[in-house]
Amino acid sequence: MNTEQQLTKRAAIHYTLAAGIFSLYGGRVCPFLDTLSGGQAGLYALVTFSLMFVLRSLWIKTGDSIHCVTKNLAIFAVGAIGLSVWYNVFHNFPIESSFKVLLGIGSLGVLISLDLSLYSQILHYPKQIKVSELAGIQSYRHSLAFQMAGMVIFVVTLLTTILGMLMLKDVRWLAENIAVTGPDSAIASIVKEFAYVAVVLVAYTVSIMYQWLKLLRLLLVNQQQVLEEAAKGDLSVRVPVVQHGEMGTIAHYTNEMLIRLEQSYDEVNLTRDVAIVGLSALAESRDNETGAHILRTQEYVRALANRLKYREVFRDYLTDERIDLLYKSAPLHDIGKVGIPDAILLKPGKLTDEEFETMKTHALIGAESIATAEKQMGSSTFLSLAREIALTHHEKWNGSGYPAGLAGEEIPLSGRLMALADVYDALISKRVYKPAFSHEKAKTIILEGKGTHFDPQVVEAFLECENEFVDIARNYQDEEAMVA
Repeated sequence: MNTEQQLTKRAAIHYTLAAGIFSLYGGRVCPFLDTLSGGQAGLYALVTFSLMFVLRSLWIKTGDSIHCVTKNLAIFAVGAIGLSVWYNVFHNFPIESSFKVLLGIGSLGVLISLDLSLYSQILHYPKQIKVSELAGIQSYRHSLAFQMAGMVIFVVTLLTTILGMLMLKDVRWLAENIAVTGPDSAIASIVKEFAYVAVVLVAYTVSIMYQWLKLLRLLLVNQQQVLEEAAKGDLSVRVPVVQHGEMGTIAHYTNEMLIRLEQSYDEVNLTRDVAIVGLSALAESRDNETGAHILRTQEYVRALANRLKYREVFRDYLTDERIDLLYKSAPLHDIGKVGIPDAILLKPGKLTDEEFETMKTHALIGAESIATAEKQMGSSTFLSLAREIALTHHEKWNGSGYPAGLAGEEIPLSGRLMALADVYDALISKRVYKPAFSHEKAKTIILEGKGTHFDPQVVEAFLECENEFVDIARNYQDEEAMVA
């Protein structure tokens, strides 16, 4: 059931209940109504409120919530005037009785209209929204305190007026008819009428207050939920700014705060990403590798992670946020090469055993450099991953790698992913000491290293997305050393 159907259903219940209330009042409660039978009173009330509901269905359309109260009041006014004229013409009701009909239906109309208006606002109130949806939310900022105070004063005034007029009318009737009906019977009739009207009016008032508190709670809970989502890191949520005064103002400035936080967050992330690329390019500029190597390897890492995240063993670890951090951290894997002498780093031929030992220190140099940054910044998942990758991307599954000789799952997943990505890119790229290998040859070498050099599951993920590897290599070709 959609919101409009729910609103129509509640309106139907209200109109049916109002017809019953009016029928019971005219047939059983009113102490001086003797020109109508109970059946007649019930029939007239049923026909009147049925026609009113039909008019409402034709007049109040979907999305017409702003003018809903005014139109509901107009419908009740038409119904009250029509019924009072009917009574006056066909049953010779005096002016006082006709006025009583007008006041009774009009009072019900006011209370029902307020209830339906609040209920409509609750149904149509948007929950958390994203930035893209914010433009569709309109703002009508009226004071919530004044609305609440005004409604309370209005309802209290209405109750006091109706009950006061009822009391004066009944006292007058009692003075004129006490000799005929007897004091006990007359007083009992008046008390019954007074109690009936009071119960009906108080019940409607309680319903209105309940809807008002429900709406207020909805505003506060939604504000709380948006702030909770923002505290978790989702700065794209916004609080709908609607016609609720002070709450609308709070929502507006909450959104302003979130906008500024999001802008600052984006600026910090952009600065971080630019710094990473700059540092990585600096390290690569001293090597035989190229800047495109950075772009390719981080794309490879992301492709592998996106395959592994569907496996049960990696599902909790490889969240979308974690994969994004892996992608952003990957370019720093060889940052330690800045500490390797040029004579070794740029040597075109094969390194001696001593030179190779020096070359292997780049993993530890890079990890220590990033660890220094971690100490300055404090806890950082991003820097932690970058340090892991720099330190462990040359470790091998069988424990024969460096610098620590880690084996199997002792090697962090970030290092296992980068190990395959780094080797694959080195194989398919032209270097001064080797030609570029084809994808098939690189694939054969990687398969040979399954279970020895590489994590078997990472190799399986590579086979699942090897076409994606080929596309990445083609899209990020080197200018100086073309990818095969």
